[in-house]
Amino acid sequence: MKQIKILGTGCPKCQTLYENAHAAAATAGVEANIEKVEKITDIIAYGVMTTPALVIDGKVKSAGKTLSPEQVSAFITDDA
Repeated sequence: MKQIKILGTGCPKCQTLYENAHAAAATAGVEANIEKVEKITDIIAYGVMTTPALVIDGKVKSAGKTLSPEQVSAFITDDA
């Protein structure tokens, strides 16, 4: 099971990335635990300074971009 985290303070772009991550996992047929991380100290702990950010299995894959479901899916399946 993939562990996916969306780092962001709750802005519309962060919410969109969260929704796109759900769509990507469903489309790819990958079981994933997807969670939002909104606490700024937790976000900074990943070394992220711009949000939204995508973290898969503890590795930051993207920061400062609202990825499409297809882009998120590419990260999920690359790590499969």
